[in-house]
Amino acid sequence: MDTQNPSAPPRAHVRVAGNTHPDRAHRTGGLQHDNTRHTTRFVVIGNHLAQHPELSLLAIGLGTHLQSLPKGAPADIKTLAARFPEGATRIAAALRELESHGYLRRERVRTSSGRIVTRTISCNQPAAVRQRAEPCREGTPSAPRKKPARKALPAVPRPAYSGPGILQAAADLLTDLRRHDSRLLLSTDETTHLAPGVAAWLERDVTPAAVRRVLTADLPPEGVRRPAALLAHRLASQLPPPAPFRAQATAPPPPVRHPLRNCDGCDRAFRSPDPAPRCRDCRTDLQEAA
Repeated sequence: MDTQNPSAPPRAHVRVAGNTHPDRAHRTGGLQHDNTRHTTRFVVIGNHLAQHPELSLLAIGLGTHLQSLPKGAPADIKTLAARFPEGATRIAAALRELESHGYLRRERVRTSSGRIVTRTISCNQPAAVRQRAEPCREGTPSAPRKKPARKALPAVPRPAYSGPGILQAAADLLTDLRRHDSRLLLSTDETTHLAPGVAAWLERDVTPAAVRRVLTADLPPEGVRRPAALLAHRLASQLPPPAPFRAQATAPPPPVRHPLRNCDGCDRAFRSPDPAPRCRDCRTDLQEAA
């Protein structure tokens, strides 16, 4: 039991990773990069094109060249064959490769003059285009797009006594605003919301003409996006104070009308509170005779 094994290692060996193996340090081959950052005249090419596993080297180079061209540059086979030494046949085959993998689209469109021309479209990310064009799956209809909630109109003042007569007068005033300015066209709901505010002004002894001047004066020259909101703001911010209290003057009592009587002396009709059946002249004559 106390005999040592002379062949056992003094300590356990640790497996060295391949990338850090000592023999790796002696390798000097492989691609190295001497890069300088581009600031002008460059194009960004994705590795999905530069390292495409199925495209030929000619197709990859041609796709890179097409993505570097400005908009509107000619990209037909004849122009490319004049630019490169590969020839029209090889260039046409490379264009078909790019088209089959989504890096190129060719569409026939009609110009404004009536001519039909071929438009070449270079796509730098075919996967993104396919994702946008992918139809919705059947049985899972897309949720309807919700319309943004319209902002509520500002609050308007309320009259102390909202009778139907004053509210109808207020609604008529609001409806008539469009005759003075076409920008103040209000809907039925907007008129219903604003009518109590106008009624509060009318209740404070403000004439309809004065209310109309306040609502239509100094409108923004660039236009009114929400006329109902502007009118609600003016009705609330410029509300005048209540009219001062005025006691009604008492009317004078009606004149007393005495009953008609016939004079016993001259048989003339006269009005008198005195039940004596003689007129004033006859009574004067009697007094003088006495």
